[in-house]
Amino acid sequence: MVIGCSMTSTPDPVPLDERSNALRRRVVEALEGGGRGHIGSSLSLIEIVRVLYDDVLRFRADEPRWPLRDRFILSKGHGCLAQYAILADKGFFPAEELKRFCRRDSFLGGHPEYGKIPGVEASTGALGHGLSIGLGMALAARIEGRDSRVFVVMGDGEINEGSVWEAAMSAGKHQLGRLVAIVDYNKLQSYGPNDEVQPLEPLADKWRAFRFEAVEVDGHDVAVLRRTLSAPRPERGPPLAVICHTVKGKGLPFAEGIADWHHKSNLPAADIAAMYDALGGRG
Repeated sequence: MVIGCSMTSTPDPVPLDERSNALRRRVVEALEGGGRGHIGSSLSLIEIVRVLYDDVLRFRADEPRWPLRDRFILSKGHGCLAQYAILADKGFFPAEELKRFCRRDSFLGGHPEYGKIPGVEASTGALGHGLSIGLGMALAARIEGRDSRVFVVMGDGEINEGSVWEAAMSAGKHQLGRLVAIVDYNKLQSYGPNDEVQPLEPLADKWRAFRFEAVEVDGHDVAVLRRTLSAPRPERGPPLAVICHTVKGKGLPFAEGIADWHHKSNLPAADIAAMYDALGGRG
């Protein structure tokens, strides 16, 4: 099923509203503070994490380990700047901390760390582990009688990992209806297009073969994401795979769809200024 996007390589452009641009400016604040970061990989995620935290997830920022919370795992941990931006926005930690990203005295590192950063459910960075962790969390919720939902965001390059499909096979077997696997399908890995490195199509059919319900959406369309991710899920039933067609570097015209913007170090002031300009200024 395709919701709100075509089967083209990238979705049609979706205008970014002020909320999306404001979160992207938070990402740039962190890039400015740390002088480096995974830019393209974080910007393709913004609408996904925005909708989850604004409209879907049940959480308490002042009680990050609240037992009845929903769980969010950013399996593609290198996209952590998107997660840090939304956690700061929601009050898990002061927004000023973003400006100390990747400094020696900061708890915000280049990958999210459980136990150090409020709101982070799992240490990720070694790719391919998040769905297994989410599987365990979903099984624990069932055993404990909680109605918590579990959302796992993975990169499209990440799902080359065999461990992803081992977890998917088990999730399908156990019919974990409240487990949602989200693929940030921006079509680019760190060093080139997916179609050259490891083609993934037919991707939705792969998930269905593992007994998931699978849908494809425009990963920058907030309304479509909201409808898809907030829809009630049965406790027992097919897990859900949401394939989000996204644009790497979304919001920065000079970075969109360009693999060289996967990660940048020693960012010059001119690049930072260009990012702010593209996003409507410093805010």
